[in-house]
Amino acid sequence: MNRVGLGLAAAWLVIAVALLWAVVPGLFTGYDPIAGVPAEKLRPPGGPHLFGTDPVGRDLFARVVHGSAHSLSGAFTAVAVGLLLGTLLGVLAGSAGGLADDAIMRLVDVLLSVPGLLLALTVIILLGPGTVNVAIAVGVGSVAAFARLTRSEVVRVRRTDYVEAAFGSGGRYPAVLWRHVLPNSLGPVVALAALQFGLAILAISTLGFLGYGAEPPTPEWGLLIAEGRNYLATSWWLTTLPGAVVVAVVLAAGRISRSIGKDTP
Repeated sequence: MNRVGLGLAAAWLVIAVALLWAVVPGLFTGYDPIAGVPAEKLRPPGGPHLFGTDPVGRDLFARVVHGSAHSLSGAFTAVAVGLLLGTLLGVLAGSAGGLADDAIMRLVDVLLSVPGLLLALTVIILLGPGTVNVAIAVGVGSVAAFARLTRSEVVRVRRTDYVEAAFGSGGRYPAVLWRHVLPNSLGPVVALAALQFGLAILAISTLGFLGYGAEPPTPEWGLLIAEGRNYLATSWWLTTLPGAVVVAVVLAAGRISRSIGKDTP
C-alpha cells in the first residue's frame, strides 16, 4: 500500500475510533467522566490514567472519550443543517434561474462575506448558548458554501446531453430534476459535507472554549481545553491532549474529503 493509501486508511481509522468513543465509550474506559478523586488530581499521563487527571481528580482520557458524543453529535447536526438548507437553496437557484436565482445568490454572497465564526456568534446571541444552539449556529454558517456549490453543480448537470434528452422525451421537470439532475450533482456536495464535518468540530470546540457551548462539568472537547488553560505551566496535558484529539479528527475529515473529491467525476 502506498503512502496515499496509508494516509487515507489512517484517516478512516481516526474517524472510526472517534465514532466508537461516542457510541460505546464503556469499551475504552471504565472511569466516570464526571466524578473525580481529589487524591488523584493533576496526575501526569501514564499508568492507570492514559491522559492524566484534571484538577478535580477526574480521568482526562475518560472525559475525552465521553466528550466525543457531544462534539461529534454537534458536528453532525451542524452539517445536517448546512447541507439541507444549503442544498435546498442551491437547487432552487440552479433550477429556477432568472430573478429567483439572482435573489438567492445575492443572499448567499452576503452570508459568504461574513466570517463563519462571527455569523455563528450572531446566531448564538439570538438563540442563546447551549450545545444544540451552537450546532445550529455553526450549521447556519455553512449554508452559503453548500448553496453555492449545489447551484453550480445543478447548472452544470442541467446542460448535459442526457438531461436534454430526458426533457426531449417528454420528461416533466420535477421528475427529471429528481432522477437525473440531483443524483449527478451531489458528489462534490458530499465531499464538502465531509470537509465541513471537520470544520464543524473545530468551530464547535472553539465556541465551547469561549463558553458558549456545554456547561461544566459536561465533558465537551472545547470546554476541556478551556478548563486546562490555567494549568499550562504545570499540567500541559490538560490542554495538549484534548487539543491533539481535535486536530487529529479535523485533519482526518479533511483527508477523507479530498479522497471523495478526487473520486467524484
